[in-house]
Amino acid sequence: MPYHSADRRRVLAAAALGRPVAEPGPVSDEDEPLRSVIGELLDVSPHLIIIDTPEGGEERLVIAPWATAWRGETVAPADLPVGAHVIIRALQGGRVADRIWADVTRITGVIQSVGTGSGDRTMELYCGPHRGRRTIVIPYGASGRLRVRHPKFEPGYLFDAIGVREDGAAHARLPATSQPPYRWTSAPEPPPGYSGTQSRISGTCTWSDTFDWGERGAAYPMLERSDSGCQDAGVSCTGLPYLALGSTLNVRNVCAGRAAILPIVACGCLAGRFCDRCLECGTSARGRVVELSPASFVELGGELTKGCFNARVGLG
Repeated sequence: MPYHSADRRRVLAAAALGRPVAEPGPVSDEDEPLRSVIGELLDVSPHLIIIDTPEGGEERLVIAPWATAWRGETVAPADLPVGAHVIIRALQGGRVADRIWADVTRITGVIQSVGTGSGDRTMELYCGPHRGRRTIVIPYGASGRLRVRHPKFEPGYLFDAIGVREDGAAHARLPATSQPPYRWTSAPEPPPGYSGTQSRISGTCTWSDTFDWGERGAAYPMLERSDSGCQDAGVSCTGLPYLALGSTLNVRNVCAGRAAILPIVACGCLAGRFCDRCLECGTSARGRVVELSPASFVELGGELTKGCFNARVGLG
């Protein structure tokens, strides 16, 4: 076990605090467990999909009669192209494909510049100190839908969209949130009375595709700066407590009634700049409390194209 691995940190933290080691994974409930299957599409028919997994294995899943797929828009699963990178939500022991997302990406960052012109436009984003800069495409056909919820295509404002990878570039298709009205350096302070000591904190859970392919885990905004090596960490409008890499979180999707113990494997400093709400089942408390890998988000019942769910988090 590498000295700085999240697993080793988790074991040491449990020993220091005198509590049992919380093993990552779903918290048992009465619902059928969900499994995410990730890989490259090898073959697909109306009834069967075959995937090459990151570990070099092959997965064959039956496609449920009600299953749908998304690749920039809703399509029939059999119409997905061979070679697409897919994330599958699977039922019945992970053998039946219920929902498929192909070449999906999430585009979250700070607007640096926007190209001019009347057709497709490019946008330069700063995606935080851990994720660097990114050039994306705003297709002309999606620009109206995006501008409804992101009225300021201006430098210094936050941007968050769901898109699809096409021809080597990320094309934004759906707004993932309403754009915050403030510049990214002006995130609101937590409201009075938030001490960061609550055992369970409610807010928005989102996902990011910047985790390793197939990784399960979480990015967290309020990491100790000395631990994360990030001067942008420690910003949140929800009053989250400070934690360290390797800590575990109990993340509950209050919309789906599912929960899991997940290790903190990355810094979520950019997520902490969003003081927005999720509207998937009622209205969440304001602020992003955690950002998950696609695999973890799907296994907790999240829909990648909706981008969020109402969450409650606590120490694992």
